[in-house]
Amino acid sequence: MPVTPNPRALFTSLFSAAVAAADPECTIRNFLPAKPRGRTVVIGAGKGSAQMARAFEKAWDGPLEGVVVTRYGYAPACERIEILEAAHPVPDAAGLEASGRLFEAVRGLTEDDIVVALISGGGSALLPAPPEGMKLEDEIAVNEALLASGAPISAMNTVRKHLSTIKGGRLALAAHPARVVSLIVSDIPGDNPAFVASGPTVPDAATRQDAATIVEAYGMKLPGAALQHLSSPASDAPDPADPRFAGNETHIVASAAVSLEAAAEEARRQGIAAVILSDAMEGEAREVASVHAAIAREIATRDRPFRKPVLLLSGGETTVTIREKGGKGGRNTEFLLAFALAIDGVEGIHAFAADTDGIDGSEDNAGAFADATSAARIRAAGLDPRALLSRHDAWTAFHAIGDLFVPGPTGTNVNDLRVVLVD
Repeated sequence: MPVTPNPRALFTSLFSAAVAAADPECTIRNFLPAKPRGRTVVIGAGKGSAQMARAFEKAWDGPLEGVVVTRYGYAPACERIEILEAAHPVPDAAGLEASGRLFEAVRGLTEDDIVVALISGGGSALLPAPPEGMKLEDEIAVNEALLASGAPISAMNTVRKHLSTIKGGRLALAAHPARVVSLIVSDIPGDNPAFVASGPTVPDAATRQDAATIVEAYGMKLPGAALQHLSSPASDAPDPADPRFAGNETHIVASAAVSLEAAAEEARRQGIAAVILSDAMEGEAREVASVHAAIAREIATRDRPFRKPVLLLSGGETTVTIREKGGKGGRNTEFLLAFALAIDGVEGIHAFAADTDGIDGSEDNAGAFADATSAARIRAAGLDPRALLSRHDAWTAFHAIGDLFVPGPTGTNVNDLRVVLVD
């Protein structure tokens, strides 16, 4: 008899707890800046930025104005902040227009004004702003090459900020001499604020030489215009020591670490021991799955390194190196399909993985559920789970057995939540 009669209900409750811990309405009021003598201008970008804007409106009792861009379908109603929508994960013309609108919003400010930047994951794709010599089509090609490369998000964003006129702190420089206060929902392992959305208001010290090394190391096929720009001093990003950044502030208002703790506490409340492996896991999704599965099998068969029943939690952002195009899904479903194959037939192991923003990859699911019977059920549905994994088509596998997890947009984004229950 399993200790947990309904693992799926348990996993759903943990996801809800993790998302609630990153809810902007619960966190953003703790980081409100002092009111300025002049104007308060709100700007923002990311999959959670519109919800952040709504939360900021509710918490701010003075005048304000501004514009924020989020993904299509992620925009709640705001009264004083204009919400724009654009494409993610591949940029489009609406995102290019939105970048221009953000620059317009911060133009002509004074030292008496304040800019509040609401930044969350996904902002890189939502703010295309190609430099001279590059077109939107080039930036789209760059983005597609980055997504297919298997590079970690920090490496991808190092490249992005050197091929942009808005990232790497450039938007904050455009607001000078106004003070910029960046409130950030982090989806980056390690929570470096300069990497969230490629840091439109937060610079970092990575150089174009660093970016070029990343391009070479991951074999990225960038368009000629991008490679030419990257070899030019024109691609140099702003220096964090630039005195124009001196008065700015940066605050992480939500992160994977906080959400994992909330999920662990919810598990304990339900009487299940919980262990957080890490909030900053990176690497190929199927390889991370292999490690998780090895730990789960060790617990299931030998009751070590943790005694069962136990819940294992991890966060961070895995990657998927696209070797064969045409599949459906994202890194969480790919993780789970590889995990399901690795625990095939080992009773008592259940798993869940989902993106906390509500969307995993190209479809409408956040992730999926898996257990020791998943691979067999996929085969019974007439599909080959290994073949599906090889062509990155995990969505099709879990759709066939009715195990997709579809919560809809959550309004936040603190990266992925992975849960393994050994019962």
